[in-house]
Amino acid sequence: MTRTLDARDQTRAGGGATRCPDCTDGLGEPRPVEPGSWRDRVRRKPGLATAYRVVVFLAGLLFVLLGLALTVLPGPLTIPPILIGLWVWSTEFEWARRFFVAFRRKARATWAHAKQHPVSSAAVTLGGLVAAGVVFWAVSHYDLVDRAVAAVTG
Repeated sequence: MTRTLDARDQTRAGGGATRCPDCTDGLGEPRPVEPGSWRDRVRRKPGLATAYRVVVFLAGLLFVLLGLALTVLPGPLTIPPILIGLWVWSTEFEWARRFFVAFRRKARATWAHAKQHPVSSAAVTLGGLVAAGVVFWAVSHYDLVDRAVAAVTG
C-alpha cells in the first residue's frame, strides 16, 4: 500500500512543495508558538492571523529595505537594519528563523575567532577603517562625485 506524501512530508523528504498546505497567505509556514500565548490566540482567528503575519512581513521588509538603501546613501550602519529586519521576520516565519539561526551561529564563531586572534582582528579592523577614511578623503578632496556626475551628464 503506497501513501501519497503531503506537502510537509515532501518538504521533509527533500522535494516537493516548500510552503505549508494550511498557509494561504504565501508567506510560508508560521513558527511554532506556545499554546495559550497571545500569538496562539491571534493565530486562532484566521483574519487576524493573516493581518498579523502581513504586518510582521512588512515591518521586516521596511528594515531590510532601509539597510539596502543605506548601502548607497552616505552614512554608516548598513548591516544592523538588515539584521533587525531578519530578526523581525524570524519571530513569525520559520524560513527566516532558520536563516537567522545560521547567521547567528556564524557570527558567534567569528567572534570566538576574533577573541582568539585579537592582534590580527584589530589589524584587519583598523586597516579597513583607515582604507575607508582614505576613500572618503579622496572623494571629497578630488571632487570625485562632481566629476562622475559631469562625466555621466556630459
